[in-house]
Amino acid sequence: MPLYQVRKASPSEQACCASKQNGGVGHAPFVTGIPICIFAKPPVPGRVKTRLAQSIGPAQAAKLAAAMLRDVWSVVATLTEVVPVLAAAQAGSFGIDVPAERVWLQQSGDLGLRIECILRRGLETAAAVVALGADTPLVTAVHLRQAIDCLKSGDAVVGPCDDGGFYLLGVRRCPPGLLFGINWSTEHTLRETELRLRARAMNSARIPTVFDVDTVADLQRLCSELRNLPPEIAPQTRQWLDETAWSAS
Repeated sequence: MPLYQVRKASPSEQACCASKQNGGVGHAPFVTGIPICIFAKPPVPGRVKTRLAQSIGPAQAAKLAAAMLRDVWSVVATLTEVVPVLAAAQAGSFGIDVPAERVWLQQSGDLGLRIECILRRGLETAAAVVALGADTPLVTAVHLRQAIDCLKSGDAVVGPCDDGGFYLLGVRRCPPGLLFGINWSTEHTLRETELRLRARAMNSARIPTVFDVDTVADLQRLCSELRNLPPEIAPQTRQWLDETAWSAS
């Protein structure tokens, strides 16, 4: 699979947050494809999946991150009503074939600000936008279609993780400071985010829970669940598991 080399952002791209002062657009029919923005870091050993790397090594952790990203990207790319976007944490090679205009570099700042900037950029050209994590290889087209359906009638949708966070956030508008001050990577992240949406008078819905893969326990769970799922689910992650002979036992 061809590698895509992400270039550095131009000054105009770096100013994306400042250039969009309103909170997005109001409810309207989805005329253009909804950007589904997959947040990812370049799969460089020692810089991704650092908790997992303590147990399986930095090189294998990076290969797993790359495999999960390919799986998530492939799922998004199957949907005709969306526009797959790589929300890249920094310039680098990601191992997926993506057009240059579909690569949006994240801005500096905490995760909340980075997500907000990407959401606002999506809302410049579409009636809704979705942020999606790259480390949830069990996400399916069904989950994404449910999220899109929720956005047809509501202001926001979240996809919970069972660790208290979320793997998906979709909005039809993004008021400035929507995610400011959220405590990330805690058991309260999802609740804080939903309370913030409510405080901004944004009604939100939930789609089914999917777990992200951050620890060895998550990896063991993934291995167990894949045994009972169709082979078309997470094929690249399955290949990594086969090549490393990883077992949940």
